[in-house]
Amino acid sequence: MKYTITHRTLYHYSSGVALCHNQAWLLPREASWQRCRPSRITIQPRPALSVERQDFFGNRVLYFAIQDIHQRLEVTLATEVQVLDARPFGPSSPSMAWEQAGKMLREDPDPEIIEARLFVLDSPFVGLHPSFRAYAEPSFPPGRPLLNAVADLNRRINREFTYDPHFTTTATPLGEVLSERRGVCQDFAHLGIACLRALGLAARYVSGYLETIPPPGQPRLVGADASHAWLAVYVPGTGWAEFDPTNDCMPGERHVTLAWGRDYGDVAPLTGVMTGGGSHSLEVSVDVEPHAEPVSKGGQG
Repeated sequence: MKYTITHRTLYHYSSGVALCHNQAWLLPREASWQRCRPSRITIQPRPALSVERQDFFGNRVLYFAIQDIHQRLEVTLATEVQVLDARPFGPSSPSMAWEQAGKMLREDPDPEIIEARLFVLDSPFVGLHPSFRAYAEPSFPPGRPLLNAVADLNRRINREFTYDPHFTTTATPLGEVLSERRGVCQDFAHLGIACLRALGLAARYVSGYLETIPPPGQPRLVGADASHAWLAVYVPGTGWAEFDPTNDCMPGERHVTLAWGRDYGDVAPLTGVMTGGGSHSLEVSVDVEPHAEPVSKGGQG
């Protein structure tokens, strides 16, 4: 499946901003299951400096600085991505017992496993706490295959938590999400990551987009899509398996990957510092437009 993605972010400031420095994690990354065409980012006012780089996790990051006084900042991404049905893991993929995975993460000297240990540690948005282990344990009885256990945890979060876009902000403690059983995709991804790390497993945060399908008979609404988030767990010696607790699935052709890191703080769509500005308002619109691949017609034999 091919997608044309448009992501527009608009800030209005109550007073003039004299100078701002910003970083944008809006450029999709290449993966074995994803091909990216050249992207176009339009920034108004026009930045004095704009440079693309790779961050520690291999994500594409755009740095830009605006030195003209402004009360409005608009950043628009336009890109085309092809998502293949070729992710390394599926719902029926075999895996080792979860305890064995944890043991290898602690003891195996393989460089790839050593690198994955970073994702066992706590991070700014995902602090370790016994309550997360307690919530995870029913899905992780002794000897259960790792992917089977994570799929069960994924299913429980989906069934036991209510999607509520008005309940949390980026500042809401994860413990409150667990106790109140409410949140959004970012919260559910963080919760799953916290549960896995509490068991000594490596888990990372994935940001991206999800194609939304309108109800039957209703048209797609331009700009009505949204950013999405899910998680990935490391299977030692094999790779990263992705799970989407918001939708109780393993991501496939409808999931477009932007970036990954320890948590949301590593891959926030747009961050920065500024001089001036006063209070501000924010508008975000996302459109994920699908284009089915043409099927070639062969002759009859």
